[in-house]
Amino acid sequence: MKRAAAPTKPAQDAAELLARDIHSGLFGLGTWLKQIDLERRYGCTRIEVRRALDKLVLKRLVQHIPNRGYHVYQPDARQSDEIRDVRVVLESAAADSVIENADEGAIDELRALARRFSDLVFDGTLLEQYEANIAFHVRMARLCSNRELANLILEFRSRGPSAPLEQWKTRARIEQSSREHFLMIDAVEARDTAGLKALIRAHIRQVPEAPSAR
Repeated sequence: MKRAAAPTKPAQDAAELLARDIHSGLFGLGTWLKQIDLERRYGCTRIEVRRALDKLVLKRLVQHIPNRGYHVYQPDARQSDEIRDVRVVLESAAADSVIENADEGAIDELRALARRFSDLVFDGTLLEQYEANIAFHVRMARLCSNRELANLILEFRSRGPSAPLEQWKTRARIEQSSREHFLMIDAVEARDTAGLKALIRAHIRQVPEAPSAR
């Protein structure tokens, strides 16, 4: 167990930090989460850690087994497929609004975020890669005018452990994810809604090679 992180505000920050550590692969699928270790890591009390764990149970990121404790949630194949299907529906529905609201400044921001992720593919840590990937997708989602839809997109992105555990199983896959970021930006800049939706589907479903933007 790594040294404790700096003290945080109670359950809210502990939940966010634990979620980040799960998504970045520090705590793998099925890992049992010892509350005393989490207290030390996040500088929280036992009550604060328990509240954080219960919050992540509601998000289906952690599972509570009565009389045994908490472990990182491990969705089965059906659940993972269904979450991906919902994400495709939500992110495709936002594509028109994303394109409509993507001015030159927003496109420049997306390119900078995509470059940041690309740079980290070869020499970044899993945590750095995860945070750069999330930053790109958050900026993309926030271009959607429908805030409820944008929030749902981000919520479903957080359902279950993220990229390092489920998606980036090989170097080729993470490199492809990086290329897909740039292709999505090209589609946005070209106002190619159909192309963007095709890229979104490929990116979420992890097809062998994403289609090029027209």
